[in-house]
Amino acid sequence: MSTARLAAGDPAPDFTLTDDTGAEVSLSGLRGRKVVVYFYPAAMTPGCTKQACDFSESLDSLKGSGYEVLGISPDKPEKLAKFREKESLTLTLLSDPDKAVMESYAAFGEKTMYGKTVQGVIRSTFVVDEEGKIELAQYNVKATGHVAKLRRDLGLD
Repeated sequence: MSTARLAAGDPAPDFTLTDDTGAEVSLSGLRGRKVVVYFYPAAMTPGCTKQACDFSESLDSLKGSGYEVLGISPDKPEKLAKFREKESLTLTLLSDPDKAVMESYAAFGEKTMYGKTVQGVIRSTFVVDEEGKIELAQYNVKATGHVAKLRRDLGLD
């Protein structure tokens, strides 16, 4: 089953997931702030590490502009904790092991990898506004350079 892709103005599907410390984080709990929700395939892989480090390096300035950042992957919380420690990450890492949240954002499904069509996590980023609506939806983003582009798209540079 594939969900239709989200677009600006759509309500952001709410979720509650476990972070790398075992605490629960829900999107609705962040109402009143802008939230960058990004989905990535796997902790500790080169592209995902680069992307997470870029978000971490940008986190203070994003927070200063009123944004929270949530990184979501199918990894278990224990692996996310190792990822945070190894890379000194400062953003919130959430575990979506059954990929239900990814599916609700259409961030899991068919994608092309090395010329083959496979089922997997579609590297995607969403900006959710203070009311819980999608402000920006970007699918198939590049791991490298994405945060800089996102900052430009949000008028933060």
